[in-house]
Amino acid sequence: MNKPTAAAAGLALVLTAVGLTGCGKPEQPHVEGPAPRPTQVSGPVYASDTLGHPLTRPTKFALTEFSSVSGLSWRSWGKPKAVATGRVRGMWCIPHCPANGYPATVELSRLQHQENVSYYSRAVVRSSHRLPPDRAAELRDVRLPVPEP
Repeated sequence: MNKPTAAAAGLALVLTAVGLTGCGKPEQPHVEGPAPRPTQVSGPVYASDTLGHPLTRPTKFALTEFSSVSGLSWRSWGKPKAVATGRVRGMWCIPHCPANGYPATVELSRLQHQENVSYYSRAVVRSSHRLPPDRAAELRDVRLPVPEP
């Protein structure tokens, strides 16, 4: 067998380097006209319960594993904030809770847009009834489940 010479080995290295890096300058893209404007996202808007079920204008749903809202009457939906009045209750008020819970206002916010749908990702629940301080604090910033895009 023939042994490669130093010149041949050097030539092979140069050719390999040229092949890996390419030759010449890359072409610059040619851009014409204004950039496209972002489109307004449209489509259904959902809020997910603790199990991740997508709900539209729900009359009731579980906010956390210990708290739920019911009897919801929505004043707005599909806007940056959705607002409803209804009732709140949870494991924390048993056995002193009224059967249908305490009066409450529910506000959903922080829309997250995904392809052709949007999800509210936060909830705030306020009640005129004095809730236990730890539960009232928990209900002031509830993270709602949002499916992965």
